[in-house]
Amino acid sequence: MTARILIVEDEMMVAMEMEAVIEDLGFEPIGIAADQRQARELAELKPDVALVDLNLRDGMTGPQIGRDLAARGIQVVFVTANPRSVAQGVPGALGVVEKPVDDGTIASIIAFAIAKREGRNVMPPPGFVSFSGDITPR
Repeated sequence: MTARILIVEDEMMVAMEMEAVIEDLGFEPIGIAADQRQARELAELKPDVALVDLNLRDGMTGPQIGRDLAARGIQVVFVTANPRSVAQGVPGALGVVEKPVDDGTIASIIAFAIAKREGRNVMPPPGFVSFSGDITPR
């Protein structure tokens, strides 16, 4: 079964590029949410992993979206140009990676999130800052 990925990003060019990379990697992108309402609606499709920006069309709602998605059992990774905004962590989320991200980074953070979902003890990818304290921020 292929992993289902939710993209929470309001910059459509960035979101569409991420969606194309996710498809090329063999995962199923279930949609793009540009705000909190759309994220809630797409969460009903039960994604395995969510890649979440912080500052969205409706403001700095990414942290709340991340908490809500994590509470549903979705593996949340923040992908943002402002990682310091969540430096203290967000309950339930795995961690954060700084934009811009390339195809390899997207692949490695999704693989990491899936492994964590499966309960495997894996090392985070380079550039990833974990909220669980298992690595030192870069």
